[in-house]
Amino acid sequence: MDIQKALDYAKQWAVEAGALQLEYLHKKIKYNTKSSDIDMVTEVDLLCEKLIISKIKEVYPLHSIISEEAGKSTDENEYVWIIDPLDGTNNYFHGYPAFAVSIALRCRNEPLIGVIYVPYAGEMFSAAKGMGAYLNDIKIEVSATDGLKGSLLATGFPYDKAEDLKNNNIELFAHIVPDIMGIRRSGSAAYDMCCVACGRLDGYWEQKIKLWDMAAGELIIREAGGEVLYNVHEKGINIIAGNPTMVKLLQSKISEVYKDFLGRGRDLTQTLQYYRKNNH
Repeated sequence: MDIQKALDYAKQWAVEAGALQLEYLHKKIKYNTKSSDIDMVTEVDLLCEKLIISKIKEVYPLHSIISEEAGKSTDENEYVWIIDPLDGTNNYFHGYPAFAVSIALRCRNEPLIGVIYVPYAGEMFSAAKGMGAYLNDIKIEVSATDGLKGSLLATGFPYDKAEDLKNNNIELFAHIVPDIMGIRRSGSAAYDMCCVACGRLDGYWEQKIKLWDMAAGELIIREAGGEVLYNVHEKGINIIAGNPTMVKLLQSKISEVYKDFLGRGRDLTQTLQYYRKNNH
């Protein structure tokens, strides 16, 4: 398979989906809720997903697909596309400009490409395995910040934050904030991971995100010289990402409150098998 060609296709598809998002931005759009009253899916999510899936099937008809809204395909091809057609749906619905298109490709459970497009800013983050990470075709690297005190971090809160009061990230948030320079909460995991990859942020952690939230960002961060640790469990994925030093510091700080945050973890093979079986 030509990885560069697949990367070029994914970037093109992301731009087309982003154009749809900008076309409908600030318009009255239809929506439904999913797992909770704040877990939204809009007609634009569905339009973008339909567009990307149709493009994949046109060029790579035998490939498998895992997508946020459509779920998983029944195919068991070694190549798997993982799509979040509109990451940051709540932001988008309110006209807040932090939202993105996320597309990843894996083969035999190894990450091959990652593309995250932020249409409002016109920013294209991309990576291919062993080829580095880029923002608008300019190579990027994670930050070199080596202490929590001088760090700028990001996090988010799960959709069930009102129901699961023990594991809603609020205790961790309160524990970490006093020891760092500042924290940002963009509302888009994909965008947060891109900001880590290009050094705008030093680290990121979150609870209960989904595979499509982090599949593209994981490779982009790794190719930018960073690290990503995560644990897949029945309610989602707990994740820590950043430059290598920051990941160690964050892991230690989080363990003071939540010793099983990462648990034993799952490798890439187990992660994809889990999602193919459970479709969470």
